[in-house]
Amino acid sequence: MSAPAKPAPLTNEEKRWRLVEVVMRRYGFSGDALIEALHAVQETYGFIDEESMRKVAVALNLPLSKVYGVATFYHFFHLKPKGRHTCVVCMGTACYIKGADAIMQKLAAEFGIKDGETTPDDHLSVMTARCVGSCGLAPAIVLDQQVLGHIGPDQIVQHIKELES
Repeated sequence: MSAPAKPAPLTNEEKRWRLVEVVMRRYGFSGDALIEALHAVQETYGFIDEESMRKVAVALNLPLSKVYGVATFYHFFHLKPKGRHTCVVCMGTACYIKGADAIMQKLAAEFGIKDGETTPDDHLSVMTARCVGSCGLAPAIVLDQQVLGHIGPDQIVQHIKELES
């Protein structure tokens, strides 16, 4: 008699997906788990791709359109891989009036990327947000999850360049 065959080891992809399944299981694979499941996908993979959205839709018995709608509605979900550093420019009324558009123009000129893009070397991703809730600091920038306020175009470029060193 031969020993029973060992199951094949899980691939990295399968291991990562199991982490997402744990979150969905915690919520009983209910549609109410959608946002938590999308958070788990993003934490595990770094972004939410179409294949992951399809898997979440099937697992939670939701239409793909609903999963896509939620993933694209909230600015903290990303449908493309992000760079090592992220710069989110607040485009709320107070920030816009105080120069957020000039900051976006400077970032585009300096790094060659626009809203939602990442530099070719994956160093920096630039995004905009409707509001980051720091109107008193206008214009406000969130650089690697740290809020910077009362900042001008040249200052944010300097902060980003300091990240490179």
